[in-house]
Amino acid sequence: MTAFKPLVFSGVQPTGNLHLGNYLGAIKKFVALQETSDCIYCVVDLHSLTAQLVYDDLADQTRSITAAFLASGIDPKKHIVFNQSRVMQHAELAWIFNCVARIGWMNRMTQFKDKAGKDRENASLGLLAYPSLMAADILLYRATHVPVGEDQKQHLELTRDIAQKFNNDFSDRIAALGVGVEMQVGEETVNGYFPLTEPVIGGPAARIMSLRDGSKKMSKSDPSDLSRINLTDDADAISKKIRKAKTDPEALPSELDGLASRPEAENLVGIYAGLADMSKADVLKEFAGQQFSVFKPALADLAVEKLAPIASEMRRISDDRPYVDAVLRDGGERAGVLAEATMKTVRDIIGLLQS
Repeated sequence: MTAFKPLVFSGVQPTGNLHLGNYLGAIKKFVALQETSDCIYCVVDLHSLTAQLVYDDLADQTRSITAAFLASGIDPKKHIVFNQSRVMQHAELAWIFNCVARIGWMNRMTQFKDKAGKDRENASLGLLAYPSLMAADILLYRATHVPVGEDQKQHLELTRDIAQKFNNDFSDRIAALGVGVEMQVGEETVNGYFPLTEPVIGGPAARIMSLRDGSKKMSKSDPSDLSRINLTDDADAISKKIRKAKTDPEALPSELDGLASRPEAENLVGIYAGLADMSKADVLKEFAGQQFSVFKPALADLAVEKLAPIASEMRRISDDRPYVDAVLRDGGERAGVLAEATMKTVRDIIGLLQS
């Protein structure tokens, strides 16, 4: 091999309703990337166990995320859509990566610190090892690019660290088997089996904040439903939430600098930009000097235009459970073929007995 084949991978946890932040920060990118790349999109149901262990409806939540993928425009025939637990090789590679990764690496993960809080001794091992499974999800398909939000960027950097350590540790065996790509690591050339995956980050709405508090990220877990626009919201709900969104008494500025120290204003401008495929600067040029009494109705109309059809299509697809299950089953079978090809080679590299 002389290079890694370009491939996009990303996943979404089936925990709670998807919202506008998930759509603009992730799913909209997923849809765009499938026009230029081979893509694998996964509902990461095993990851959801780190949030809580016992669910009444994990299967239906998995179907709901799948319906959102499909309703937003992801093509399950041209690309692969599946749920993680169907492909056992995710867990197998995660165990190997648990042995590659260092405990110190895991302890530095900001999300673990935030979610474990002060009672780290009582946190699950799965929560600590979550980034190792994420690395396995990505590298099982030797993905070269991953669309991620800012909050997952550190985990992707860890994925690169794990890939690099595996490549370094097994460079000679990879070369002997003829399955690697020559990679420059500092002044040293190693034979790498796994790519150093690159993040796909950016756009005017990479991070969407709460409609009630511009300092907090929009979240499924916020107790106030007015803090977020759910992808299942109808037109009336979308309009109501934007009308009630927190703002300030000042008019919109003409320049980006004018949004400094105005988090709610910046958030709404970013939402408009993300939905309209514009830059924040262009949004301000259009609405400079306007009060929110003018801007909010325009944003509400735009959000209804873009999101209400997705919500309607989500409901239609969700009602067709056999279709959703068939998509996941077909995607799981196709993903499984790719996954087993990778694992067979990884087992050979490590020296596990297979015959």
